[in-house]
Amino acid sequence: MRLLVTDPTAIVVDHPDIASLRAEDESGCFGILPGHADLLTVLSVSVLSWRHADGRSGCCAVRRGVLTVRGGREIAVATRQAQLGDDLETLEGSVLARFRAELEAERSGRVAATRLEAQAVRRIVDALRPDHGGAFGS
Repeated sequence: MRLLVTDPTAIVVDHPDIASLRAEDESGCFGILPGHADLLTVLSVSVLSWRHADGRSGCCAVRRGVLTVRGGREIAVATRQAQLGDDLETLEGSVLARFRAELEAERSGRVAATRLEAQAVRRIVDALRPDHGGAFGS
């Protein structure tokens, strides 16, 4: 099988000789072997691990993404961020922790922005009330 992993700026992995792949989505871990049915799934922050036809192994940490299997011969992963590695333990430890921390920081930023927007809307509504007597009132 061919494995292609891309992020917005690069092709991170392009191997034509993959014998098996392990990935993780929100429902848990799963494996892909040659002849797998077509599949489309959303990956969680996780590590992809694979075995080449000659027995070598490889792994890559991904910060979420979309995995597709086509024709049982092509696996494509489009992700926001990927880091190739040789050591599965290092990827699962430090890299996944960093990816999760970045994801949490983004969530916190979105929550703060949503609160500011809600507060601004409340102030505009208050200012537009006729009984308010503010700059926009009659």
